[in-house]
Amino acid sequence: MLSSLKALNMLLMFLLELAVYAAASLWGFTASDKWPVKLALGIGAPAVLIAVWALFGSPKAPYPLHGGGRVALEVLWFGAGAAALAASGRPGWAAGFAGLFVVNAALRLLWNQ
Repeated sequence: MLSSLKALNMLLMFLLELAVYAAASLWGFTASDKWPVKLALGIGAPAVLIAVWALFGSPKAPYPLHGGGRVALEVLWFGAGAAALAASGRPGWAAGFAGLFVVNAALRLLWNQ
């Protein structure tokens, strides 16, 4: 039973990671009335986040962060997702997203994931 819950928690983390990209894209496409700016931010913001996660956060990252650096990365990363949701006019979604991240992080810490 516990192993199933741990697997679900890791699935939740993966889905939260994907949600950060979606939130950044949503923010980008709603940040301006001008199409070129919408396109640049809607594609550019997730692209920057993809690069950061690939370099420092993914399981096969060439420069993986540990300890306090990893905590800072995750807080900034998932905080960016929540901020993007709030900035795009969805404060309830932002609060829910942040809450899910906190629960997920607490369980990963508790279960040494």
